[in-house]
Amino acid sequence: MTLLEQLNQDMKTAMKNKEKQKLSVIRMVKSSLQNEQIKSGHELSQDDALTVLNRELKQRKDSLNEFEKANRDDLVSNLRDEIAILEQYMPEQLSEDELLDIVKATISEVGATSKADIGKVMGAIMPKVKGKADGSLVNRFVLQQLQ
Repeated sequence: MTLLEQLNQDMKTAMKNKEKQKLSVIRMVKSSLQNEQIKSGHELSQDDALTVLNRELKQRKDSLNEFEKANRDDLVSNLRDEIAILEQYMPEQLSEDELLDIVKATISEVGATSKADIGKVMGAIMPKVKGKADGSLVNRFVLQQLQ
C-alpha cells in the first residue's frame, strides 16, 4: 500500500472517529504531497513521498524546539501530538548501533580520512538511510568517526 493510499484510508477513519487533530495532520501531509507532485510534474515515487514526509516531520521538530525554548507549553503539546501522528507513517528508524555500522562501512567505501571528506561521506550515506535516520544524527556520527 502506498503512502497516499494509507493516508486516504486513515483520513476516512479519522473522520468517522471524529479525530480532529489526526485529520488535520493527514490533510496537511496530503496537501504537501500533492503540491510536490504538481511541482515535479509526475507521479511521486515512494522515495519522493518519504522525502516530503520527512520534511514535514523535520519542520515540526524544529518548531517544537523553538517553542520549548520560548516556554510556549500551549503549542508544545500540540506539536508533540502532530509529530507522533507523522512518525506512524515513517519507516522504522535505525538503531544507533546499526547507523554506526553503516557510517563506518561508508567511510571505508569512499576512502574518507579527514573532516574534509565529510561531504563525500554524507552524500554516500544519506540515500542508504533515507527516512530511517535523522540527518543531524548521521552527521554527528560521521564527524565522530572522521576525527
